Amino acid sequence: MHLLLVEDDLELGAELQRALSGYGLTSEWVRGTRHARAMTEGECDDDTPHFACVLLDSRLPDGDGIDLLVHWRRRSISMPVIVMSARDAVELRVAALDAGADDYVIKPCAPVEIASRIRAVVRRTAGQASQLWNVGALRIATGTREVRVDGEILPLSPKEYQIVVELARLPGETVSKQRLARAVAPLSEPLEFSALEWHIHNLRRKIGTQLIRTVRGVGYCLVND
Repeated sequence: MHLLLVEDDLELGAELQRALSGYGLTSEWVRGTRHARAMTEGECDDDTPHFACVLLDSRLPDGDGIDLLVHWRRRSISMPVIVMSARDAVELRVAALDAGADDYVIKPCAPVEIASRIRAVVRRTAGQASQLWNVGALRIATGTREVRVDGEILPLSPKEYQIVVELARLPGETVSKQRLARAVAPLSEPLEFSALEWHIHNLRRKIGTQLIRTVRGVGYCLVND
């Protein structure tokens, strides 16, 4: 799972990024609203990096985190956002949630709790109530990284598993090739489309050709019937 961390404190940002990596959560770290906007909007095309969740500090040196959140929601940027703040004032928590935050965390907070909250908001965004995702004929255990069809565990490679999870976040909807290529390699150059197509070919052999539909010229869709 790939995150955007927006935190201006050098020591806290570095520690949080390191700690979350221990829970399998990769991240890109920026320290202000200007860079956060650039990372999430770009030209609003498919080359913009996709993040499963954003950890957003409420107070940043070049602007207010809540104002940035309002801006994202007005632009229909719907990725889950967890606001972090050292302030526990009720009015600030209410403002963050009313602005579209999915959760609110008081700093300092143990990385294990933050990781749990990230997984929870990502599950809710995908319409799943637990770490066991049910999408059509697939059963995806995100805690153990297992995928089953008809009760049988499928021997998926790490990249194949990541593709399935990315498709399962939006069951029944088309996921672009650009987004899949970025999700599989979040911290390096995206996969070449030819390599992505090869992984899709292998996936279809393992989970069934009918479960992944090609949307010509756009991407792929995980059947949710």
